Amino acid sequence: MSDLTLAPELSVSEWFNTSQPLSIAGLRGKVIFLHSFQLLCPGCVAESLPQVRRIERIFANTDLQVIGLHTVFEHREAMTPTVLKAFIHEYRLTSPIGVDQADQHSDIPVTMRRYGFRGTPSSVLIGRDGVILHHAFGVEDDIALGARIGMALAAPIPMATSAEEIEGCAAGVCAVPADAA
Repeated sequence: MSDLTLAPELSVSEWFNTSQPLSIAGLRGKVIFLHSFQLLCPGCVAESLPQVRRIERIFANTDLQVIGLHTVFEHREAMTPTVLKAFIHEYRLTSPIGVDQADQHSDIPVTMRRYGFRGTPSSVLIGRDGVILHHAFGVEDDIALGARIGMALAAPIPMATSAEEIEGCAAGVCAVPADAA
């Protein structure tokens, strides 16, 4: 298992389309499709974001979690959170979108660096166990991407080996999460 890479945590300065911040660790047990984009990236606007909307529609009744990451590494002054909020509204993007945290020492934002994204659009498919299943730069073929997502969704939900590994559990007793009530 040494060739398996756990997905790094997200570093987000602001969230849209979600009332609570999301984390990779908090989504363990779900398949995650993380896509990075910039609102001034022609390939993102013309190809990647329409593909994401198709993914959301096709996999709507599954536990796939789609997360957008606005990864700004150029034209920062033009791509502010206020402009992004209008863009999200106009393009009717509904999945949670985080603004990648700027790095004070680099032009490359924190999450982009952690994942090794070479530019936008980029995407990562993360399995239920938090392992990176696939990493892509550019827009992939719909059928190939759909097959990858379908295979990831078909994988069993990993079981914890002890109650202590499950958040909210101790001494063999687990509390019902507040959002499940």
